[in-house]
Amino acid sequence: MSEGLGWLVEGRRLSPVQRRIAHYLGEHLHEAIFLSSVELAERVGVSQPSVTRFAAALGFAGYPELRQALRPLVLGGAGGGHADLLGERALVRDALDIEIRNLTALRNRISGQSPEARSVAGSASSAADGLMGVIAELGVALAGSEPLPVVGVRVSSGLATTFAYFARRIHPDVRLLTHGGSELADGLHGARRAGAAWVLAVVLPRYPVEAVAALELARELGLRVAVITDRADVPFAADVILDAPVGERLVFDSHAAPLALAMVLVEAMADAAPLRTQARLEEYERMTEQRGVFVTPPSCGESASTRSG
Repeated sequence: MSEGLGWLVEGRRLSPVQRRIAHYLGEHLHEAIFLSSVELAERVGVSQPSVTRFAAALGFAGYPELRQALRPLVLGGAGGGHADLLGERALVRDALDIEIRNLTALRNRISGQSPEARSVAGSASSAADGLMGVIAELGVALAGSEPLPVVGVRVSSGLATTFAYFARRIHPDVRLLTHGGSELADGLHGARRAGAAWVLAVVLPRYPVEAVAALELARELGLRVAVITDRADVPFAADVILDAPVGERLVFDSHAAPLALAMVLVEAMADAAPLRTQARLEEYERMTEQRGVFVTPPSCGESASTRSG
Protein backbone atom coordinates (compact mmCIF):
# COMPACT_ATOMS: atom_id res chain seq x y z
CA MET A 1 0.00 0.00 0.00
CA SER A 2 1.35 3.45 -0.85
CA GLU A 3 2.47 5.48 2.12
CA GLY A 4 0.01 8.27 1.31
CA LEU A 5 -2.94 5.92 1.08
CA GLY A 6 -1.77 4.21 4.26
CA TRP A 7 -2.05 7.55 6.02
CA LEU A 8 -5.65 7.91 4.81
CA VAL A 9 -6.78 4.51 6.11
CA GLU A 10 -4.70 4.46 9.30
CA GLY A 11 -6.87 4.01 12.38
CA ARG A 12 -10.11 3.58 10.42
CA ARG A 13 -12.33 0.54 10.88
CA LEU A 14 -12.79 -0.80 7.35
CA SER A 15 -14.88 -3.79 6.35
CA PRO A 16 -13.19 -6.69 4.51
CA VAL A 17 -14.61 -5.41 1.20
CA GLN A 18 -13.28 -1.92 1.88
CA ARG A 19 -9.86 -3.35 2.72
CA ARG A 20 -9.78 -5.13 -0.64
CA ILE A 21 -10.41 -1.79 -2.32
CA ALA A 22 -7.67 -0.14 -0.24
CA HIS A 23 -5.19 -2.89 -1.10
CA TYR A 24 -5.97 -2.61 -4.81
CA LEU A 25 -5.53 1.15 -4.75
CA GLY A 26 -2.26 0.80 -2.89
CA GLU A 27 -0.86 -1.68 -5.40
CA HIS A 28 -2.24 -0.06 -8.57
CA LEU A 29 -2.40 3.62 -7.66
CA HIS A 30 -0.82 4.87 -10.90
CA GLU A 31 -3.63 3.22 -12.85
CA ALA A 32 -6.47 3.55 -10.34
CA ILE A 33 -6.49 7.34 -10.18
CA PHE A 34 -7.79 7.39 -13.77
CA LEU A 35 -10.56 4.82 -13.22
CA SER A 36 -14.20 5.59 -12.59
CA SER A 37 -15.91 4.07 -9.58
CA VAL A 38 -17.56 1.49 -11.85
CA GLU A 39 -14.24 0.55 -13.44
CA LEU A 40 -12.52 0.33 -10.06
CA ALA A 41 -15.32 -1.89 -8.74
CA GLU A 42 -14.89 -4.23 -11.71
CA ARG A 43 -11.11 -4.43 -11.22
CA VAL A 44 -11.43 -5.19 -7.50
CA GLY A 45 -14.42 -7.50 -7.88
CA VAL A 46 -16.83 -5.54 -5.70
CA SER A 47 -19.97 -3.50 -6.32
CA GLN A 48 -19.91 0.16 -7.32
CA PRO A 49 -21.78 1.21 -4.14
CA SER A 50 -19.00 -0.48 -2.16
CA VAL A 51 -16.49 1.90 -3.76
CA THR A 52 -18.69 4.86 -2.83
CA ARG A 53 -19.01 3.62 0.76
CA PHE A 54 -15.24 3.15 0.89
CA ALA A 55 -14.69 6.79 -0.08
CA ALA A 56 -17.23 7.89 2.53
CA ALA A 57 -15.49 5.77 5.18
CA LEU A 58 -12.32 7.78 4.50
CA GLY A 59 -14.20 11.05 4.98
CA PHE A 60 -14.83 12.03 1.34
CA ALA A 61 -18.15 13.06 -0.18
CA GLY A 62 -17.72 10.44 -2.89
CA TYR A 63 -15.22 8.53 -4.98
CA PRO A 64 -14.39 11.47 -7.32
CA GLU A 65 -13.21 13.48 -4.30
CA LEU A 66 -11.09 10.57 -3.08
CA ARG A 67 -9.58 10.10 -6.54
CA GLN A 68 -8.76 13.80 -6.71
CA ALA A 69 -7.01 13.61 -3.34
CA LEU A 70 -4.93 10.62 -4.48
CA ARG A 71 -3.76 12.05 -7.79
CA PRO A 72 -0.98 14.24 -6.31
CA LEU A 73 0.62 11.09 -4.93
CA VAL A 74 1.27 9.97 -8.50
CA LEU A 75 1.29 13.14 -10.58
CA GLY A 76 3.42 15.24 -8.24
CA GLY A 77 2.67 18.23 -6.09
CA ALA A 78 1.76 17.89 -2.42
CA GLY A 79 2.55 14.41 -1.25
CA GLY A 80 4.27 13.49 -4.52
CA GLY A 81 7.16 11.96 -2.61
CA HIS A 82 4.86 9.20 -1.35
CA ALA A 83 4.12 7.67 -4.74
CA ASP A 84 6.21 4.50 -4.34
CA LEU A 85 4.06 1.41 -4.17
CA LEU A 86 4.68 -1.52 -1.89
CA GLY A 87 4.31 -5.03 -3.20
CA GLU A 88 2.54 -7.94 -1.59
CA ARG A 89 5.60 -8.85 0.47
CA ALA A 90 5.77 -5.34 1.85
CA LEU A 91 2.08 -5.51 2.75
CA VAL A 92 2.60 -8.72 4.72
CA ARG A 93 5.72 -7.31 6.36
CA ASP A 94 3.77 -4.21 7.35
CA ALA A 95 1.00 -6.36 8.82
CA LEU A 96 3.52 -8.34 10.86
CA ASP A 97 5.22 -5.15 12.04
CA ILE A 98 1.85 -3.92 13.30
CA GLU A 99 1.34 -7.16 15.22
CA ILE A 100 4.81 -6.82 16.73
CA ARG A 101 3.90 -3.31 17.88
CA ASN A 102 0.61 -4.61 19.28
CA LEU A 103 2.41 -7.32 21.24
CA THR A 104 5.02 -4.85 22.46
CA ALA A 105 2.31 -2.50 23.69
CA LEU A 106 0.62 -5.40 25.49
CA ARG A 107 3.92 -6.43 27.08
CA ASN A 108 4.49 -2.89 28.33
CA ARG A 109 1.04 -2.76 29.89
CA ILE A 110 1.46 -6.15 31.54
CA SER A 111 4.84 -5.11 32.92
CA GLY A 112 3.20 -2.13 34.63
CA GLN A 113 4.41 0.65 32.36
CA SER A 114 0.79 1.53 31.51
CA PRO A 115 -1.28 1.05 34.70
CA GLU A 116 -4.90 0.03 34.30
CA ALA A 117 -7.73 2.17 35.57
CA ARG A 118 -9.69 -0.31 37.64
CA SER A 119 -9.29 -3.74 39.19
CA VAL A 120 -11.77 -6.61 39.35
CA ALA A 121 -12.92 -5.46 42.76
CA GLY A 122 -13.60 -1.99 41.37
CA SER A 123 -10.80 -0.22 43.25
CA ALA A 124 -7.94 1.60 41.60
CA SER A 125 -5.14 -0.74 40.54
CA SER A 126 -1.67 0.09 41.74
CA ALA A 127 0.76 1.50 39.22
CA ALA A 128 3.16 -1.31 40.04
CA ASP A 129 0.64 -4.02 39.17
CA GLY A 130 -0.65 -2.53 35.92
CA LEU A 131 -2.64 -4.83 33.69
CA MET A 132 -1.07 -7.89 35.31
CA GLY A 133 -2.73 -7.02 38.60
CA VAL A 134 -6.13 -6.92 36.93
CA ILE A 135 -5.44 -10.23 35.17
CA ALA A 136 -4.31 -11.88 38.41
CA GLU A 137 -7.48 -10.80 40.22
CA LEU A 138 -9.64 -11.94 37.32
CA GLY A 139 -7.79 -15.26 37.22
CA VAL A 140 -8.80 -15.89 40.84
CA ALA A 141 -12.41 -14.97 40.07
CA LEU A 142 -12.68 -17.17 36.98
CA ALA A 143 -10.94 -20.08 38.68
CA GLY A 144 -13.54 -19.93 41.43
CA SER A 145 -16.55 -19.80 39.11
CA GLU A 146 -17.99 -23.30 38.65
CA PRO A 147 -19.13 -23.66 36.00
CA LEU A 148 -17.31 -21.09 33.88
CA PRO A 149 -19.18 -20.22 30.65
CA VAL A 150 -16.98 -18.96 27.80
CA VAL A 151 -18.74 -17.05 25.02
CA GLY A 152 -17.49 -16.31 21.52
CA VAL A 153 -19.57 -16.02 18.35
CA ARG A 154 -18.61 -15.47 14.72
CA VAL A 155 -14.95 -14.44 14.36
CA SER A 156 -14.51 -14.54 18.15
CA SER A 157 -15.40 -18.23 18.33
CA GLY A 158 -11.85 -19.26 17.40
CA LEU A 159 -10.17 -17.45 20.28
CA ALA A 160 -12.95 -18.47 22.67
CA THR A 161 -12.44 -22.10 21.67
CA THR A 162 -8.69 -21.85 22.22
CA PHE A 163 -9.19 -20.28 25.64
CA ALA A 164 -11.75 -22.91 26.64
CA TYR A 165 -9.54 -25.76 25.40
CA PHE A 166 -6.68 -24.80 27.71
CA ALA A 167 -8.90 -23.63 30.57
CA ARG A 168 -10.49 -27.09 30.66
CA ARG A 169 -7.10 -28.58 31.46
CA ILE A 170 -7.05 -26.72 34.79
CA HIS A 171 -10.74 -25.98 35.55
CA PRO A 172 -13.35 -28.68 36.28
CA ASP A 173 -16.30 -27.18 34.38
CA VAL A 174 -15.72 -24.87 31.41
CA ARG A 175 -18.73 -24.49 29.13
CA LEU A 176 -18.00 -23.20 25.63
CA LEU A 177 -20.84 -21.26 23.97
CA THR A 178 -20.15 -20.39 20.34
CA HIS A 179 -23.63 -20.50 18.81
CA GLY A 180 -25.85 -17.45 19.08
CA GLY A 181 -29.56 -17.06 19.56
CA SER A 182 -31.62 -19.18 21.90
CA GLU A 183 -28.87 -21.80 22.24
CA LEU A 184 -26.52 -19.20 23.70
CA ALA A 185 -29.25 -17.92 26.01
CA ASP A 186 -29.98 -21.48 27.16
CA GLY A 187 -26.30 -22.01 27.91
CA LEU A 188 -26.09 -18.88 30.04
CA HIS A 189 -29.28 -19.76 31.92
CA GLY A 190 -27.99 -23.28 32.56
CA ALA A 191 -24.61 -22.07 33.76
CA ARG A 192 -26.21 -19.61 36.15
CA ARG A 193 -28.54 -22.26 37.57
CA ALA A 194 -25.53 -24.53 38.08
CA GLY A 195 -23.78 -21.89 40.18
CA ALA A 196 -21.70 -19.84 37.74
CA ALA A 197 -20.62 -16.44 39.06
CA TRP A 198 -18.68 -15.18 36.03
CA VAL A 199 -18.78 -15.43 32.25
CA LEU A 200 -15.74 -14.83 30.05
CA ALA A 201 -16.60 -13.49 26.60
CA VAL A 202 -14.41 -12.85 23.58
CA VAL A 203 -15.87 -10.00 21.52
CA LEU A 204 -13.61 -8.96 18.65
CA PRO A 205 -14.56 -6.58 15.84
CA ARG A 206 -16.85 -6.34 14.13
CA TYR A 207 -18.94 -6.70 17.31
CA PRO A 208 -21.90 -9.04 16.67
CA VAL A 209 -25.29 -7.89 17.94
CA GLU A 210 -25.89 -11.39 19.33
CA ALA A 211 -22.69 -11.18 21.40
CA VAL A 212 -23.69 -7.84 22.91
CA ALA A 213 -27.16 -9.24 23.64
CA ALA A 214 -25.55 -12.23 25.38
CA LEU A 215 -23.54 -9.91 27.63
CA GLU A 216 -26.69 -8.00 28.54
CA LEU A 217 -28.50 -11.25 29.33
CA ALA A 218 -25.60 -12.46 31.46
CA ARG A 219 -25.73 -9.31 33.56
CA GLU A 220 -29.51 -9.62 33.90
CA LEU A 221 -29.00 -13.16 35.20
CA GLY A 222 -26.61 -11.88 37.86
CA LEU A 223 -23.41 -13.07 36.20
CA ARG A 224 -20.37 -10.85 36.30
CA VAL A 225 -18.91 -10.31 32.85
CA ALA A 226 -15.28 -10.26 31.74
CA VAL A 227 -14.49 -9.49 28.11
CA ILE A 228 -11.43 -9.92 25.93
CA THR A 229 -11.70 -7.38 23.14
CA ASP A 230 -9.62 -5.01 21.02
CA ARG A 231 -10.05 -1.66 22.77
CA ALA A 232 -11.22 -0.17 26.05
CA ASP A 233 -13.92 2.10 24.60
CA VAL A 234 -16.20 -0.65 23.32
CA PRO A 235 -19.95 -0.05 22.77
CA PHE A 236 -21.06 -2.53 25.43
CA ALA A 237 -20.80 -2.92 29.19
CA ALA A 238 -18.72 -5.39 31.19
CA ASP A 239 -17.37 -5.67 34.71
CA VAL A 240 -13.82 -6.22 33.46
CA ILE A 241 -12.51 -5.36 30.00
CA LEU A 242 -9.17 -6.81 28.90
CA ASP A 243 -8.21 -5.14 25.66
CA ALA A 244 -5.45 -5.84 23.17
CA PRO A 245 -5.39 -4.33 19.67
CA VAL A 246 -5.99 -6.38 16.55
CA GLY A 247 -4.01 -6.07 13.34
CA GLU A 248 -6.01 -4.25 10.67
CA ARG A 249 -3.62 -4.13 7.72
CA LEU A 250 -4.76 -7.28 5.90
CA VAL A 251 -8.19 -7.95 4.42
CA PHE A 252 -9.21 -9.66 7.66
CA ASP A 253 -8.06 -8.80 11.18
CA SER A 254 -5.21 -10.71 12.79
CA HIS A 255 -5.42 -11.46 16.52
CA ALA A 256 -1.91 -12.07 17.86
CA ALA A 257 -2.22 -9.71 20.84
CA PRO A 258 -5.71 -10.84 21.97
CA LEU A 259 -4.51 -14.46 21.78
CA ALA A 260 -1.48 -13.66 23.92
CA LEU A 261 -3.71 -11.85 26.40
CA ALA A 262 -6.06 -14.84 26.60
CA MET A 263 -3.18 -17.21 27.32
CA VAL A 264 -1.87 -14.93 30.08
CA LEU A 265 -5.35 -15.08 31.61
CA VAL A 266 -5.30 -18.90 31.49
CA GLU A 267 -1.93 -18.76 33.26
CA ALA A 268 -3.45 -16.55 35.96
CA MET A 269 -6.27 -19.06 36.43
CA ALA A 270 -3.71 -21.83 36.84
CA ASP A 271 -1.78 -19.80 39.42
CA ALA A 272 -4.99 -19.05 41.33
CA ALA A 273 -5.55 -22.73 42.18
CA PRO A 274 -2.09 -24.34 42.11
CA LEU A 275 -2.97 -27.66 43.76
CA ARG A 276 -5.97 -28.23 41.53
CA THR A 277 -3.94 -27.20 38.50
CA GLN A 278 -1.16 -29.65 39.31
CA ALA A 279 -3.56 -32.52 39.95
CA ARG A 280 -5.55 -31.95 36.76
CA LEU A 281 -2.46 -31.53 34.58
CA GLU A 282 -0.89 -34.71 35.95
CA GLU A 283 -4.13 -36.60 35.37
CA TYR A 284 -4.32 -35.25 31.83
CA GLU A 285 -0.74 -36.29 31.08
CA ARG A 286 -1.41 -39.82 32.32
CA MET A 287 -4.50 -40.06 30.15
CA THR A 288 -2.76 -38.82 27.00
CA GLU A 289 0.15 -41.22 27.51
CA GLN A 290 -2.14 -44.19 28.08
CA ARG A 291 -4.23 -43.44 25.02
CA GLY A 292 -1.36 -42.34 22.79
CA VAL A 293 -3.05 -39.03 22.04
CA PHE A 294 0.02 -37.20 20.76
CA VAL A 295 2.80 -38.16 18.38
CA THR A 296 6.14 -38.37 20.14
CA PRO A 297 8.64 -36.05 18.42
CA PRO A 298 12.00 -37.55 17.40
CA SER A 299 14.83 -37.08 19.83
CA CYS A 300 17.70 -34.74 18.99
CA GLY A 301 19.60 -36.02 15.97
CA GLU A 302 17.02 -38.72 15.19
CA SER A 303 14.95 -38.37 12.03
CA ALA A 304 11.49 -39.81 11.44
CA SER A 305 12.89 -42.17 8.79
CA THR A 306 15.46 -43.50 11.28
CA ARG A 307 12.78 -44.25 13.84
CA SER A 308 10.49 -45.93 11.32
CA GLY A 309 13.32 -48.05 9.97
